[in-house]
Amino acid sequence: MAIVVVGANHRTAPLELLERMSVDAERMPKLLHGLDSGEYSSEVVVLATCNRTEVYMIAERFHGAYQEVRDFFADLTYLPPEHFAESLYVHYDDQAVRHLFEVTAGLDSAVPGEHEIHGQVRAAWEIARTEGTARRGLNLLFRHAIEVGKRARTETRIGQGVTSVSQAAVLLAEQETGSLAGRSALVVGAGSVGRAVTSFLADAGVGSLVVANRSAAPAESLVAQCRIRVPDLEIRSVGLDSLSDELSRCDVLITATDAPDPVVDVATVTATLDQRTGPLVVVDVAMPRDVDPRVSLLDGVHVLDMAAVVAYTDASQAERLKEVAAVEAIVLEEIDRFAMVSSAREVAPVIGALHELAEDIRGAEFERFAGKLATLDSAERDAVEALTRGLIAKLLHGPTVRLKDAAGTSMGDRMADSLRDLFDLP
Repeated sequence: MAIVVVGANHRTAPLELLERMSVDAERMPKLLHGLDSGEYSSEVVVLATCNRTEVYMIAERFHGAYQEVRDFFADLTYLPPEHFAESLYVHYDDQAVRHLFEVTAGLDSAVPGEHEIHGQVRAAWEIARTEGTARRGLNLLFRHAIEVGKRARTETRIGQGVTSVSQAAVLLAEQETGSLAGRSALVVGAGSVGRAVTSFLADAGVGSLVVANRSAAPAESLVAQCRIRVPDLEIRSVGLDSLSDELSRCDVLITATDAPDPVVDVATVTATLDQRTGPLVVVDVAMPRDVDPRVSLLDGVHVLDMAAVVAYTDASQAERLKEVAAVEAIVLEEIDRFAMVSSAREVAPVIGALHELAEDIRGAEFERFAGKLATLDSAERDAVEALTRGLIAKLLHGPTVRLKDAAGTSMGDRMADSLRDLFDLP
């Protein structure tokens, strides 16, 4: 079996393809179970963010598993494989481990060192655990990846400065308007990115802030939390049916939903233009896009999407790039540690099965000689028990120690296989 990751991200695929590869939260359980039921996979986690969609698997056969994931992307995008195959990357075993560790540490993000990816990796893992598609192998891998992400952000400066898509979106809006102080802002979406955007807008000193969301409860909760943190801020929540009214009054619109189709269309924006007193700055960080691309053609409306966010952050990442080498060193160190831990977990069942077999044989022999041992008193019987257990322990001590010491090496794998063959262990 092998750890395999197949995916596409902002570096390998155009924005239009990434949009088609996006997965909303409601569909995720069904997609996980579909992949997990494949002939060549035994565990699955899907990581889907605004910048990437990746499938992590414990694969029984590499080529068969790749074919299943390629078919998954074909169904997801409604495209034949030849239309996206060149945008896919594939890693397995150590390279797959390294890739996940680099992703979680923020080295593979559009914004190096971003905080959001750490939570997104954790959320993807938790969904797979809840659905039962992440089990022993991927649980070990993702638990370790979360630790790598924590180390990267506490032991280096990779997380300082502009470190998230949400923060970059607000700074980009501020750059376009000159200043957000006293401005009116509208945030569409109350998920993790929407919450972060709202927080950054409040810190930027906006005069008023409206959170629009399809479901009322998340937006109301976000508004309540923001009021506690920034008591003087004028903030309220509305439903998406109020978008037209709010668009006629706001200076800045930032969208961050996981809706499969645009929530801001040309007709809605056009209807508000004659009511506006100034230009509208739109930053769309959703994937797929929340704002119909044709909105950018309207007079008085300036639309920035994820491509603009990436371009902005590329120009401001010099300081964080200085920390990349330090984070890479952590990743390499943790890859070695993961290999040791995972290999030790692999040999542990072999060692346990060997000791269990020895104890079963000892117990069976004790029973076979029960009649001859019947004349022994309890103290003498205990002495025989101790003697036989001691013999078994001493006999197995050397092989056990050598197998543990060799864990994580090719020799250790050969020794474990030999023990399974010699003693018919599971």
